[in-house]
Amino acid sequence: MSCKINSLSPPIPCKIHPKKPKFKRRNTIILSSSTSSEEQQKTISTITRVETSTTKAYNVSFKTEKGCKLGISRYPDFEYDAEGGMGTGTGAKVTENPIPTNNDLVVSFDIETLYIPPLTSSTTRFLGLPLPPFLKIDIVPEAFQGSINQESGQVGLEFKAKFLFSAGSLYKAPPLLVKTVLTSEETKGTMKSGRGKRLDREGKCKLVGVATVDPINDFLMNSFLGLPTECLADLNAVISISSTS
Repeated sequence: MSCKINSLSPPIPCKIHPKKPKFKRRNTIILSSSTSSEEQQKTISTITRVETSTTKAYNVSFKTEKGCKLGISRYPDFEYDAEGGMGTGTGAKVTENPIPTNNDLVVSFDIETLYIPPLTSSTTRFLGLPLPPFLKIDIVPEAFQGSINQESGQVGLEFKAKFLFSAGSLYKAPPLLVKTVLTSEETKGTMKSGRGKRLDREGKCKLVGVATVDPINDFLMNSFLGLPTECLADLNAVISISSTS
């Protein structure tokens, strides 16, 4: 058995100019073998390809609309009017010559600009009735990022937030941490499930997500919600994407 290492000659010329796209170097290993009665020969050739890559930047905005739902445990879902929710972020798409690998846009929203309306008597109804005036559930986002495919309309955004339950000045529960992926596809848990809708030409979509809510240091809330349990978010939203250039 013998092994030979061959390299291509002459090398591929490469010039780097200032303020031009950066070059990516990829090494591709091609393995070929032939077998005879006397010996087996293997030749490993390393081909170095130089490809250019460019990054396109985008502005992304997010708005929530009416007709949303929020559900937790085995209780019926809350009817939730999330109109007025908003946020802004940035997106980036990396393309490689000669052919882009996909049409996904990687997005990240600025948490400082992200606002989700609280659940109150004016925004939320339960079993057809508004929430009691003293009850309020604030939503404090901590992360909102993921990917959007502009061609197919498929959306997948990781959402992490704290839910703060309060009853006037008499009672404030420790934060409930909710972490899920809001998707335009179907999502299923053991108790809750939902089906989203992909982005249309106007940027409208429905995003759904199921999350597991762990117990907190509060006996009343743990007992009332039956923690640990699942919660469901069903949001109607509009996502707008524009190029920065």
